[in-house]
Amino acid sequence: MNDDTPAPYCSVLLIDDEAMAEDLIGYRLSQHADIRLRYDARAELAVSLCRETEATVVLVDLRMPGPDGFDVIRLLRAAPETDHVPIILLSSEDDADTKARAFALGANDYLVKWPEARELEARIRYHSGAYQARCQRDAAFLELRQREAELRASQAALHQAQKMEAIGQLTGGIAHDFNNVLQVIGGNLQLVKMIGGVNPQGLARVDNALNGVERGARLAAHLLAFARRQPLQAAVVALAPLLANMDDMLRRVLGAQAQVLTDLAPQLWHTEVDVSQLNNVILNLAINARDAMQGDGTLTIRARNVAAGAPLPDSQGACQCDYVLIEIADTGAGMPPEVLQRAFEPFFTTKPTGQGTGLGLSMAYGFVKQSGGEIALHSEVGHGTCVQIYLPRSHGTPAGAAPDTAAPLSGGVETILVVEDEDDVRAATADLLAALGYDVLSSADGEQAAHLIEDGAHIDLLFTDVVMPGRVSSLALSELVKRKLPQAQILFTSGYAEGVLAHDGKLPPGVHLLPKPYSAETLSARIRQLLHQRATASTAA
Repeated sequence: MNDDTPAPYCSVLLIDDEAMAEDLIGYRLSQHADIRLRYDARAELAVSLCRETEATVVLVDLRMPGPDGFDVIRLLRAAPETDHVPIILLSSEDDADTKARAFALGANDYLVKWPEARELEARIRYHSGAYQARCQRDAAFLELRQREAELRASQAALHQAQKMEAIGQLTGGIAHDFNNVLQVIGGNLQLVKMIGGVNPQGLARVDNALNGVERGARLAAHLLAFARRQPLQAAVVALAPLLANMDDMLRRVLGAQAQVLTDLAPQLWHTEVDVSQLNNVILNLAINARDAMQGDGTLTIRARNVAAGAPLPDSQGACQCDYVLIEIADTGAGMPPEVLQRAFEPFFTTKPTGQGTGLGLSMAYGFVKQSGGEIALHSEVGHGTCVQIYLPRSHGTPAGAAPDTAAPLSGGVETILVVEDEDDVRAATADLLAALGYDVLSSADGEQAAHLIEDGAHIDLLFTDVVMPGRVSSLALSELVKRKLPQAQILFTSGYAEGVLAHDGKLPPGVHLLPKPYSAETLSARIRQLLHQRATASTAA
């Protein structure tokens, strides 16, 4: 069996003021092809010569004009790159004091001129091999330390990801219950307004309370976005006009003293994303930038295509697919490393109490991750902050923009079945729909509602909570309605529908979801929209 591993070579640097030393040493080593000799008389250049020749052993004469052998030992031991290179001192003096001084300065060996060839070769090989073994050991230790550092970084990243996931699960559950509470409060306040008989002062207080419900709903929406539990109404969109059209809105947010710059690369790819949520993310980032710049600075929005294989931010590897990169950069105060590390955590904020919820960046983090993208944050104190959002490329064709019209509160005479396990929510919703003129049936769970349908109840629309106890789920109930009453429309509602309706965080086509808490105007508009679709479909048939 042949060993193809090359034998270690010996690179010998000989420093001597007499040229004949090269001939004598060279003659003794000439029979060994793996020993390379370099001679030089310039003792003052010992360090640079050692580096240049990659010496594994240095032979140096003791008595030389100018720097002598002792000086060469000092020079080599003082330089970090040569402090461990073996040094053999050559001398015509076989003196114990001289030897002791040489070893004290750092010499590895001492030979009296001129040593016999076999002894010289043996000593050179011994010291050269020991030095190369030390270099290999040091390289192995260095690689081990690097691997340990990489492992610590990976463990820290895993710990952070696990922490964010745990926080996400907690906040998702809290948001669900919070939304139900808000729905009870908001629904009853809306009923108070509709019933009437309240004086102007009372109405003002009701409106203030409804504004609080709306703020609470936005807070819960941010929590769900961070937790990646909010179903996304994703659609293929052309980013260039969308980002360009945000210019005016961002200028109003930032104020007159700030400047907004837009730098969009030509031929930007399309992406599939929830447009309203993306607008919300950019708006929140702009608000953060405004606060960081104290109303006076420059906000830059850049967008470009990033092909598969390009490096992802923060050493996350290479892109596995094509992305569109959106960067939102400001010239604000920037963040120190300890703040940057926690910036995506919900409720973490450096602002004074009452001046920020700490949910803007966490909401952006959750939304981007749920959309299949990546997000990175780069910041330095005094040099501003840049948020990078990577969204996967879509090869689909953008759909036409839906008209953004706010329909007035309106009702009808159709029959609506309300299915909700929370008694207070069900009562408030049923009373609200009844006040709008609808004929309302209500059930506490899917099983009770299924019995109504099986017994022949006619309904025009099923309005059902997504997550309910009992043997009949909301999905099973909706399938029953489709079979028994194919003309009936189905509208789901939930404060937390993840894992039931949404697939990979996105609602399938044809599924209609109204997130809790909803206002009377929003509920009435969605119901009228669906019932209008039902009437249009019947006419066409």
